Amino acid sequence: MRRLMTARTAWLALAAALVVVAAVLRMRRSRRLTATLPSPAPHQHEPAPAISAGAPVSEQPAAVPVLGTPTASDLKRFAAKPSILDRPPARARAPREPLSEAARRRLTRWGVAGCALVLLASCTQVLESVVFSKSPATQNAGEAVTQPGLITDEVCAPTPADSQATCLFPYVHSDDPPAAQEPIAPPPVDTVDEDCLPKQATPRVRKIDAKVTRAVNRQWQRIESWLKTHAPHSHRTLGKPGKAADIAAAEAEMGLRFPDDLRASLLRHDGSRYLDDTSAFGFLGNSNASVAEILDDWRGLCEIDGENEGDGGDENARTQWWDGRMLAVGADGMGDHLVVDSVQRDVGTTDHEGSMSFRPGGVRIRSFHALLKATADAMEKGTSIGYWKPRAVAGEVQWDVLDLGP
Repeated sequence: MRRLMTARTAWLALAAALVVVAAVLRMRRSRRLTATLPSPAPHQHEPAPAISAGAPVSEQPAAVPVLGTPTASDLKRFAAKPSILDRPPARARAPREPLSEAARRRLTRWGVAGCALVLLASCTQVLESVVFSKSPATQNAGEAVTQPGLITDEVCAPTPADSQATCLFPYVHSDDPPAAQEPIAPPPVDTVDEDCLPKQATPRVRKIDAKVTRAVNRQWQRIESWLKTHAPHSHRTLGKPGKAADIAAAEAEMGLRFPDDLRASLLRHDGSRYLDDTSAFGFLGNSNASVAEILDDWRGLCEIDGENEGDGGDENARTQWWDGRMLAVGADGMGDHLVVDSVQRDVGTTDHEGSMSFRPGGVRIRSFHALLKATADAMEKGTSIGYWKPRAVAGEVQWDVLDLGP
């Protein structure tokens, strides 16, 4: 009721009720108005007739004006001119037919409904003012606001006898005994990561949409052309086309579904390989992993961290260091990986120090195809992907980290 009845609604209801009442009163008044308005008498501007010499003394004026009697031309010159605001007298109107019994009943019902609506709106406003009009909540004792949007926990200095938690909630002196504190729920226990458990499934090759394959191949053609011209050493590290059966076998063991754009990329280049002193080509400072490397990294990372932090929900899966639903599509050789979320299909990075982010380079990359396109654009235009910028050095691709400032 509070959402439906607002001050504006009440005023609109009151206005509607007044309009209905005014309409009823005017219709009744128009029925009774049958008489016509009297027309005003015309003004007489003609001068009085002249008095003859032989007229009786009683018919002559008692006194003559000092300035003399005005002539007809004087009266015409000083006569009041008509105003544009003057209206002709109202014409007589024929009496209207009386309203039918049904019309009178309808008008009566509408009037009663309007009055009831006004009464209901008024009562609602009074009820809302009494129930919901309260003073704003005061600031918690355990929060000290130093700047807009900045809240610090420490509001008092802890004493040797008190702990930090006691300082955050200082005791308020009162005559009443302190109330018993409610027990604090223990943090949730880590559970087994279901995505890291071994699976028993039959490999099944899934068909890829032809549009996805064409889109992925188009971006790889741009990358390959740039590598041939500016970084031929890195171009030679590109892997051969992968096999759909290998992808299906990895999906069956991991119990995950590779996104279609990732599968189309693996079918064109099954990762990259190290050649002599040339690093394997990859994205954002990471190598491009093959199907076998994706499976091996998944096994190793699940052995290191095969548990869910918290309740294992979607948010926890994307914030902890590792989750079994991730696909490690690249590695930097120092324990960090470039990952693709098999559920949401966007690109992220995992840090061996205990965090995961889905803004690699400080930007959002919504799919593996988007990563390919962003890489091709950065190579051809000399731009960057967030703070990662590719450039050719001695025939090899090198990813520089830019200082974008604060």
